[in-house]
Parts: sequence; C-alpha cells; structure tokens
Amino acid sequence: MDKRKTLYTVLAVVFIAITAFLFFAPDDFEGNVLQQHDIQQGIANGQEVKAYTEATGNDSRWTNALFGGMPNFQIAPSYPANSAISWIWSIYSLGLPSPANLLFAMMFGFFIMCLCMKFKWHEALFASIAWGFSTYFIIIIGAGHIWKFITLSYIPPTIGGIYLIYHGRRLAGSALAAIFGALQLQSNHPQMTYYFLFVILAMMLAWLYQAIKSKTASKWLISTACLIGVGILAVAANSASLYNTYEYSKETVRGRASDLSAPKGEATGGMNRDAITQWSYGIDETLSLLIPNIKGGATIKPVAGESQLLSVMDTEKADELNLQPQERQFLAQFSQYFGNQPMTNGPVYVGAFVLVLALIAIFTIKSPMKWALLGVMILAILLSWGRNFQWFTDIFIDYLPMYNKFRAVSSILVVVEFAIPLLAVMAIRNIISDPDYVKKNLRSIYIISGTASAICLIGAVSPGIFGSPLNSQEFEMFQQAGAFSNPLYAQVIDAIRQTRLSLVSADCIRSFIFIIIGTGLILLRHKGKLNNNALFVCLIAALTLIDLFTVNKRYVNSDNFTRPALMEETFKLTQADKMILKDKSNYRVFDIQGLYSARSSYFHKTIGGYHAAKLTRYNDLLERQISKGNKHVLNMLNAKYFLDGDRFERNDSALGNAWIANRLEYVENADKEMSALDTLNTATRAVADARFKTTLGEAIPKSAGDTIFETSYAPNELHYRAKSAKGGVAVFSEVYFPWGWHAEIDGKPVEIGRVNYILRALRLPAGEHEIIFRFDPESLHVTNAISLTAVGLIYLLIILSAFVAFRHIKRNRKLES
Repeated sequence: MDKRKTLYTVLAVVFIAITAFLFFAPDDFEGNVLQQHDIQQGIANGQEVKAYTEATGNDSRWTNALFGGMPNFQIAPSYPANSAISWIWSIYSLGLPSPANLLFAMMFGFFIMCLCMKFKWHEALFASIAWGFSTYFIIIIGAGHIWKFITLSYIPPTIGGIYLIYHGRRLAGSALAAIFGALQLQSNHPQMTYYFLFVILAMMLAWLYQAIKSKTASKWLISTACLIGVGILAVAANSASLYNTYEYSKETVRGRASDLSAPKGEATGGMNRDAITQWSYGIDETLSLLIPNIKGGATIKPVAGESQLLSVMDTEKADELNLQPQERQFLAQFSQYFGNQPMTNGPVYVGAFVLVLALIAIFTIKSPMKWALLGVMILAILLSWGRNFQWFTDIFIDYLPMYNKFRAVSSILVVVEFAIPLLAVMAIRNIISDPDYVKKNLRSIYIISGTASAICLIGAVSPGIFGSPLNSQEFEMFQQAGAFSNPLYAQVIDAIRQTRLSLVSADCIRSFIFIIIGTGLILLRHKGKLNNNALFVCLIAALTLIDLFTVNKRYVNSDNFTRPALMEETFKLTQADKMILKDKSNYRVFDIQGLYSARSSYFHKTIGGYHAAKLTRYNDLLERQISKGNKHVLNMLNAKYFLDGDRFERNDSALGNAWIANRLEYVENADKEMSALDTLNTATRAVADARFKTTLGEAIPKSAGDTIFETSYAPNELHYRAKSAKGGVAVFSEVYFPWGWHAEIDGKPVEIGRVNYILRALRLPAGEHEIIFRFDPESLHVTNAISLTAVGLIYLLIILSAFVAFRHIKRNRKLES
C-alpha cells in the first residue's frame, strides 16, 4: 500500500469536509438552522404520532393529523431494521453540523465511487466537487427535500460497489453495494432509486459488450447473479418500508388517479398525466446546464423559513430603469424566472467547463461506458421535457412499470448531473494519462470549446435568441388585457424584457469566461506548462468549485438560515388555536385558509393538510365536496371547529365520533356514491356501494335511548360503547382504509364496511356492546422479520469481505518482506 497516496486521499476527504463546512459558514457553526418548507411539513404531519410515542412508548402506523386520517408509511417510516443500519449515516457524514453534513456526504459518496473505478485521488476530488455542487443538489437542501438528497448521496457508492462486482472484486463489491443499496432504499425516496436503475442497466449493458468482445460472458453472468443477490438483500432489508409503501400507494393519488370515472385519455393506472408532467423542463431551458440564468434562475428563494419571490425588481438592471413608483410596484409581482415550469427554486447547472469536458469525452473517448452514459443522458433529457415532448412521455407513462407513480418529471435530470461529472473525469483521466491525447484530439477540443463559447457570446450579445422573456401565461395575460397595443403598458413590458434578458446576458458572459479559463488550462498542459498531473487536475477542480460555489450562493446563503425557534413559534400558534386546544375531546378542525397547508396538523387533527401521497378517495372528497364547503360532509368528518386565521367558530352540527344511521341507500358505483353526497343529510342517512350490502345489511331506524360514543382514543386504536334496541348500521367519523384496520365487537372480529364514500361503518347487533378498531397490519410483522434477517446477512457479508481483505493485505506484506 502506497502510504503517500493514502495520505493524499485522506487529505482530499478533509478538503471535501472543509469545503462543505465553509459553504454554509458561518451559520453551521453558529447554530443557525434552515427552516425548510418540506421539513416543516414533515414535522407537522408527524407530530401526533411523535407525541403519542413519547407519552406511551408505543408506535403508530396511523395518524389523524391530516386528511381525516391516513397511514403514516410515508410520513414517519421507522422500522426495527432501520436503527440497525442508520447509525452509519453519522460516520458517512463525518458528524458535521447540518447541513454541511449533507453536502459532505454527497461529495464523499462520489469520491468513493471514483476510487472504486480506479480514478486517482485528485481525479476523484474534481469529480466529487462537480457532482456535489451541481446546483440542483444545493437547491433541494434549501427547499428541504432532505430524504431525496440523502438517497442521492448513497447512490454513487452503490454504483461503486456494482463496478467492483463486474471487475473481479465480487465479495467487496457485493458488501459495498448491499449496505449502500440498503441505506439508499431506507432513505425512502424510491423515485431517485428508480431513475438510477436506468444508469445501472446502461452500465451493465456496457460491461456485457466488453465481456462478449473479450469472450468472458460467463464472468458477466456470475457478476450479474451477485448483483441480483445484492439487490434482493437491499430490498429485503427494507421490505417493511417498501412492501407497505407499495401496498399503501395503491390507495393513493400516486397509485391511481381516482375511483371516479376519469376523463377520456386521462387514465394511466397511476397519477393523472397533468400531475405527472406539471413540472416539465422547457426544451430551451435545458441550456441551463451551460448557462444557469438561461430562464432567469429562480421564482422563489427560501428566506428564514418563508418563501420569498425573486422579483425582476431585485436585479441590477431594474435600478437603471426610469420607472414610476406604481410601475415598480407592478413589476415587483413578476419573478425573475420565465421558464415553462409553474415555479422553481433554481436551475439545473452543472458548471460550464465541466459540461465542456463531458462533451470532449463524448466526442473523443472510445469506450462502451461513454455510450452508456450518453444514452441515459439523452433519455433523461427527453423525459425531463414531459408535456413539452408528450408523445415520448406517454410511452413511458403507459408502458413502463411504475413510471406513472412519480411526479415532477424534470427531477430525472439528476441522471444527467451524475453522467456529466463522470464523463468529465473520464476526459481528465485521458488528458493526464496519454501524453498525446490533447494533440490527437486538439481539433475536437477546439470545436467543442469554441461552440460552447460561441453560444455564450451570442447569448451575451443577443439574449433573446434563447426565447421570449415572457412565459406563456404572462404572454396570454398581457394579450387578453390588450397590453401589447396599449402605450401605457409599453414601458412595463419593456422593463420585464430588459431585466430578465440582462440576467441571461450576464450569465452568458460568466460561462464564457469559465470555458475560456478551463480550455486555457488544457492548452497550457498541451504546451508543457502544466506537467504535474495533480496540480493540473486540482486547478480544474478549483475552477469548478469557484464556478459552482458562487452560483449556488444565489439560492442558498445566510438569508435562508434563522435562529432555532420553538415549534409553536415556527408553526405560528394563534390565539384561536389556543382556544380550540382547550377542548380535550376527539374532534377535527377545518382550517379554511390552510386547507392544503400542514401548519394546523402540528396542533390539531385536521380535515385538510399537505402530503404528496394522500389517499385517492379522500382527494376525491376534497375536490368534489370539501373544497365546495359541503356542510353535511364536514359534519360527518366531525369538523367541530372552523378555523379562519386568528378567528374560529364552533360547529355544533358536527356529528361526533360515531352515530347510528336511520337509513342506508346502496348505489352501484363510486360516481353515484359521490353524487349522492351533494344533497345527503349525513346526520340521518348514509349511502354505500352495493358491494358492502353483505357486510352492512340494512339500516334500522334508531329507537329512543340508542347511543354510541367513543370511550378512548389513540391514533391506532379507538374504543366505543354502543347501545341499541334493534341494532342497525353504526357510522364512524373515521377514514376507511381497505387493509390494516381490524374491528371487534365484544372481542369478536367483525368486517368493516364503508359508507358515504370515505367513512367506516359496522353492522351493529342489538344490545350493549364494546367496539374496538385497531390498526395493526399483519404485513408489518412479517416484513419486519425479513428486514432484520437481511440486515444481519449484509453485516455478515461485510465482515467476510473485511476478513478476506485483511488476509490479502497480510499476505502481500509477507511477500514484500
């Protein structure tokens, strides 16, 4: 073992740590925090179960904090197997303060992968900086997409392990891929894992081509068998999360659009097409890989926990314009971003010269891996266009398994952000390993660098060449107002154009400068002025760091941080909240202003809320009834309080936790069940799908003295007492879910029915009875056992790998002596 190389490798890791720490300085060591929107939502949604666990020591897989009640498989996915491997994060992230630990882990993972691929320490250092500082990753830290970020940080070392498997080190590679694959899946962002299956498949095909060419296909098959085994272990280690999430997804907007009849052409077997493609990258916006502000950069910026509009009035150009106060006030409503997406926190920028290096690799390197990476890059870019390239997107929505479960198609550009640094470092390795490489490919280097530079120069001079500075919605708005022919609007429209195009022009010049400097370093190397390999690569790494560091500071900086605050302050506990919380009964709150916000979920059980995977049936109810203010539906959901900002109103018509229906009408499908709710008096009548007739039977009008009431509440266990002279149908103000809930009457299991499209119901026998609902999915017990076994096998694989490596080192030392 070369001690000098080991020392440099360790120093490179230290440099990565220092860089990550400094990017967020001084906030990370002053104790300031990022109050990201998505993190706050997750805290709010998980608060009820968190408080229940702290009070009782028990866990719950159901919460009533949002949407009338839902499983928390996607809110708080903690399982026994998780704690068995989650401790690795503190080592992997070096124990740095947050969020520096996140950025370090992202770069460190790519560094590990590069070392597995036999890149030298300085090459790996450059590549890890290019990957970790790609703007999208910094932006999602600011936005609070932390689990997505952590998942992405585990993907490169997983691929590093796969590389080892296919290059003769199957035991070590299997151990590495298994543990990081398990950690990746544990991070619970299957969309990112799904996208990188394209990358892994492309790499496997490249290695297959090499194996066939070298007549070693049998070794490829053995390696593939190892990889399949690794995949099974990683999946099994997370079977509790994956299986239950998969089953749960079938009941959510991610699994199917609606139980109601879908408009023709909208059915996908998953989310509807509009939801899938809402965040589609513009075709011309793809040039943001080269020029960050090609479409103005960002719509909003998180500032101290709040989202602040990045207005055209916040540009330097706006200060130069001679505008009246009312014109400035009007213009302040227009964001700097003018692309096709509804909004964005920033562009996908990979570094101008990093992109040039990747293009040099594409046009000059002869390697199956080059073609694999190029293929997945092109595929990812085409899919990121979404509705802007609808026919291609439709093929994947309709025919590729699970693709229709994911929204925000533009996020597949993470694959491009992975491929470009890897291609770039492949180009660098060829430059420094082959003395004649630059000479042989000088013309190609000139053409690629010159073309990229020319695009930037043309954009600097004529920024409008990349498209109109008004997006389609703005253009339509001005057109409908007759603004284009009205002289009163001329200066305002011109001001929008000038401010936005000034952003494009400035970044074109900026990218041009970085391309010229980077190309200059290659030419100096060619002229024999930079013969030291490490120095040459470190200079390119420094250039990349300066480029990406400064661009990323536009989107995440000290403005994003704030002093830690009490959660009541973070979620803005109002006087109305305080008054409502004096009521200790089990009820729900209808937050009128925050129907689709998570804020109230921190304090109350709510009718609304925020979650990307809410139950399909409840979403139908939200869209068809709740959002229209159907009082009878709100009553059946036990909405005892209506909250409106700092005011509240008690709803004495709320039906409570349970009641006995006087009349039950059966209908033949979901459409008729939903339509019936338009006029249904839920206090006395109920409607149900005909398939529940066997379960529920017929309603019997209540007799005098018939009662049913809740006696105890926990998120996952509800107790009631019922008294009925003749029996009948009991309706509960609880969301129906088709599996996991078990009901008992006097200790005997009974089948749960569904009424009023969304509520639970039971056939109630005559007499006095105790009723218990308990959420305890059998699948949890089975999958937890499988997960723990798989984790044990992964650790056994790691120990065996370490033992073999130790023996190998010991043997080599003996031979050397």
